[in-house]
Amino acid sequence: MEQPQVSVIIVPFPAQGHLNQLLQLSCLISSYGIPVYYVGSAVHNRQAKARVNGLNPLDIAKIRFHDIPTPPFASPPPDHNSPNKFPTQLQPAMYAMLNLRKPFSAYLNEMSEKFKRVIIIYDSMMAAVVQDVATVHNAESLIEAPYMDLLEKENNAEKNRKSWAIGPILPTKLSSASRHKCLDWLDKHEPKSVIYVSFGTTVSLSDEQINELAFGLEQSKVKFLWVLRDADKGDVFDGHVRRAELPTGFEKRVEGVGMVVRDWAPQPQILAHPSTGGYMSHCGWNSCIESITMGVPIAAWPMHSDQPRNTSLITDILKMGLVVREWKQRMEIVKASTVENVVRRLMASEEGDEIRKRAEELSATVRQATQEGGASRLELDSFIAHITR
Repeated sequence: MEQPQVSVIIVPFPAQGHLNQLLQLSCLISSYGIPVYYVGSAVHNRQAKARVNGLNPLDIAKIRFHDIPTPPFASPPPDHNSPNKFPTQLQPAMYAMLNLRKPFSAYLNEMSEKFKRVIIIYDSMMAAVVQDVATVHNAESLIEAPYMDLLEKENNAEKNRKSWAIGPILPTKLSSASRHKCLDWLDKHEPKSVIYVSFGTTVSLSDEQINELAFGLEQSKVKFLWVLRDADKGDVFDGHVRRAELPTGFEKRVEGVGMVVRDWAPQPQILAHPSTGGYMSHCGWNSCIESITMGVPIAAWPMHSDQPRNTSLITDILKMGLVVREWKQRMEIVKASTVENVVRRLMASEEGDEIRKRAEELSATVRQATQEGGASRLELDSFIAHITR
């Protein structure tokens, strides 16, 4: 029997934004008929599957999830009172993943015997885990690249190295296999009338900040859908999760105008819904890409890491958003009056209408790039041709 030609091993970093992004990429590659193996700890593979957003279940079923034995790790709760919003509670899980070099190397050698060529695509922060790729004769690794222009210069010097700009990798046609109750709520409202409020999986707000945000949304008189969840722990299935308190009587007062969701919400479907006209966001990269793809302007509230730079991209360069809080004021509480002002500017003003128009134009350009013959699709086709050569 002839040995299969090529397989792809995906190695994500164990945080939701990374798990999700590389699962989307896995489905894209798998759509070309290539076997894709998604490799991580059992708990993080379970997390990736449990939080599939917008991907077709039939596409997920084609992905081979492989659990690698992982040392036990602590899973402390996030500190919602800390003014520094970096998710330090995830560090024990992150450090545990760095011990996967030996089991991953053993798995890679096993796979190299089954296929003529094994392609490893890994998150840059997992480089230490996959470093033994160089010792396997029929394995080839690709690092997710941060800056395409710098890579192009490098590639000109090293003609045998290639890079591909294949984003965005979010499917523009979202699966409707399951329907969250918040989508039924959105169905009841006028087009572009609702602002979606969510700060991702790594941010926990203090009780004081939650109160100010609640009052600001209420006073704005703008319809809102607010996903109010605590930040992820290292093991999202492990133990008690804080249920943040809202001001007394808040949900009753805003009934019909606002909805608070406390469980996992289908963000891509929310942003794609006709009633969604704005997004108050921490500006994590996945959230930015989803918002750009769906043509939804952003009220940017950066919290940590790359988010201040992403905010600058959204507001200063693409001009499809407004800033809620400047980065230099990140240790300060954002007052209700500020929230109210930004929400009204984005959702109920001529300025907001112009920003929304730019977001929709950018969305059309992005969607065109991912269609057959578009720039992004051609890059993806070129990548597939390279690994199956």
